[in-house]
Amino acid sequence: MAWFKKDKRSSKKVKIPEGLWVKCEGCKEIVYRKEIERNLRVCPKCNYHFRINAWERISLLADEGSFEEADADITSADPLRFKDSVPYKDRLRSNEEKCGLKEAAIAGTASIGGYRASLLIMDFSFMGGSMGSAVGEKIFRAAERAMEQKIPFITVSSSGGARMQEGIFSLMQMARVSAAIGRLKNNHAIPYISILADPTFGGVTASFAMLGDVIIAEPRSLIGFAGPRVIEQTIKQQLPDNFQRAEFLLEHGLIDMVVHRKEMKTVLTRLLGHLIVPNEI
Repeated sequence: MAWFKKDKRSSKKVKIPEGLWVKCEGCKEIVYRKEIERNLRVCPKCNYHFRINAWERISLLADEGSFEEADADITSADPLRFKDSVPYKDRLRSNEEKCGLKEAAIAGTASIGGYRASLLIMDFSFMGGSMGSAVGEKIFRAAERAMEQKIPFITVSSSGGARMQEGIFSLMQMARVSAAIGRLKNNHAIPYISILADPTFGGVTASFAMLGDVIIAEPRSLIGFAGPRVIEQTIKQQLPDNFQRAEFLLEHGLIDMVVHRKEMKTVLTRLLGHLIVPNEI
């Protein structure tokens, strides 16, 4: 006589819909996706800030219904006729289909806490947020727009650096956008606020991203020029555990603030109120 009998009804597998749970890259815990989304895509367990796209960033920062996109028709050409595993043109097309964006940055104007500003938001999901000639042109025009309209300029960087498929045309954007920021600072009492999201590297860090009058970063964002592995191999030394994290840069005076995503708009509004000079902007 069997002491235990298997209940056939209990052997049925429970089907769990895919995508309900997300593994946090910070604490490695499994978290309910809707809980993360309700928390502005921040892990409720460890405060890890998941990457968000440019349109999500705009909805987070801009007053509702105030954003007006500009230069949406600016897209990358293929000056070098570059081809690696696939032609550059095909890579651009596949990224556009994947992300719903034509380039790795969105530019325009919006109100933030009632203050009008020129915005440039980068999107890492489009070719790693790389800065090619089209992105450089958008940054340049956004800075010019701030000068023309005498409104603050705000950028949000999330980039792997210059776009290798455009070679020197991409590297030239570093000097071009830095010159535009220089004109903004020298000729007008217009504040420039730079926000660094995870990750911000390469030519973006080496140009406009680190030129802000105020530089803000999201918690635990990776920020640097070369990656830690390259640096370790070059200097033959082991780097600190938090090397290139936002908190490390703040401690060493390279950025001004580390701000939680929930507080970003509030902090921006307060800064704009302090930085805007009456009768000049």
